[in-house]
Amino acid sequence: MKAASSKSRHLLSVESLSSSAQFISPLQSLKVTPDRADTYAETTATQRVFSRESKYISHESAISFIKREKNPENALEIFNKVSAQKGFQHNNSTYAIILHKLAQSKKYQALDAVLHRMTYETCKFHEGIFLNLMKHFSKASKHERVLEMFYSILPIARSKPSLKAISTCLNLLVDASETDLARKFLLSTRKDFQLEPNTCIFNILVKHHCKKGDVESAFEVMKEMKKSEVSLPNLITYSTLIDGLCASGRLEDSINLFEEMVSKHQILPDALTYNALINGFCRGRKTDGAKKIMEFMKNNGCHPNIFNYSSLMNGLCKDGKLEEAKEVLDEMKAAGLSPDTVVYTTLINWLCRSCKTNEAIELLKEMKEKECKADEVTFNVILGGLCREHRYCEALNMLERLPNDGIYLNKGSYRIVLNSLLKEGELEKVVELLILMLHRGFLPHFATSNELLVSLCKAGKVNDAVRLLFGLVEMGFKPDPLTWSILIDLICRERKLLPAFDLLDKLLVLD
Repeated sequence: MKAASSKSRHLLSVESLSSSAQFISPLQSLKVTPDRADTYAETTATQRVFSRESKYISHESAISFIKREKNPENALEIFNKVSAQKGFQHNNSTYAIILHKLAQSKKYQALDAVLHRMTYETCKFHEGIFLNLMKHFSKASKHERVLEMFYSILPIARSKPSLKAISTCLNLLVDASETDLARKFLLSTRKDFQLEPNTCIFNILVKHHCKKGDVESAFEVMKEMKKSEVSLPNLITYSTLIDGLCASGRLEDSINLFEEMVSKHQILPDALTYNALINGFCRGRKTDGAKKIMEFMKNNGCHPNIFNYSSLMNGLCKDGKLEEAKEVLDEMKAAGLSPDTVVYTTLINWLCRSCKTNEAIELLKEMKEKECKADEVTFNVILGGLCREHRYCEALNMLERLPNDGIYLNKGSYRIVLNSLLKEGELEKVVELLILMLHRGFLPHFATSNELLVSLCKAGKVNDAVRLLFGLVEMGFKPDPLTWSILIDLICRERKLLPAFDLLDKLLVLD
């Protein structure tokens, strides 16, 4: 753990504990000079908790107050104020909640001060506090601090880190691809704590090697596991290796390993293990094999879940077997499972790609009936399908109608239709759509805007080009020199100099 600097220690105020030990208060390290509104909020927060001085605040109440307080500075003041009560001493739970609050708010200086204060406490701390902080720091990509939290367990909790703490720390480093830190960490734990890796820790190393595509090194780790009686390979080990083999295209080896796991070691596969195989065979364009794996799965008492069905359905779609994919969807529903947005969108996408947009729209209606909410990806797929079939009026109608129905569309939704219209030379519809886009605050791509303006000029629609350019410029668009030259040339030919000067003024203002 980082020691507080001499400057920050000077800034920290000293408060008295119920015991004789002195500690450094973290409150000052969190505070910034507040304005009047902040001062008022701070005062009301403390008044709310300490409205009656005679009322004793218990540990449970302190935790509740801190948890509900949104402002981390106020939460820290509550934490400090309750400790001033006669006979009150913070415990593991109150420290855990304030550290969690500070970590969430990324108030790391104050967090370090609280950790420093813990070194003076006499209560028993649990390593769960530090495991939680490891996760916070990993999420913030502060991987060195993940290690600091691990090494803080012994001096503050006054106990050796458990194997769970080691596996948590190692897993966070491996998931973040911090290979060097993970290697150094594992070596140091063996040396400093004489802790031998268990199955969980070995599995993290197996996952790491498979993630890198180094399956052979992963098998070397499994050999080490088999030498120990306390770290034998388990279902997670085999499932990870099977997935690694499938990802490397070694489908036959994955089946052999699967059979070894079941027949030799009597380890029963779960839905995750089967999904690794189904995914692998689908990636290898061997969907018939994937279907056989699914049948084997059902015949051996393991019920497929939504991910198994989804993997198989996606593989069949990529293989061009849409009818079989629809059968899988029907089977999923017959099994009592509710397809989610991703499942529906996957099939809708492939139907649209195959120019079966009407079938895709029927699925969209089914989603609404089943109260499965379609997202912008779903609608973008439908819009793309309509454009492929040159059903531009329907696509434009959908763009205009959906926001009024409370359905969010992103800029990609408009651009899909705009680019298709421009490609087909449907300039009148392009102008209509662009006006709608500008009204809703969406800009086309820079290149698309320039191409559109040039196309309108060449088609003799100078008035439309000028009108649209005014709208685009209002939103910060600057035409490239070629577009500007063509447009000004045509405007001048038609002796419409005033619009040209107005446009030039607007562009000069933007510069």
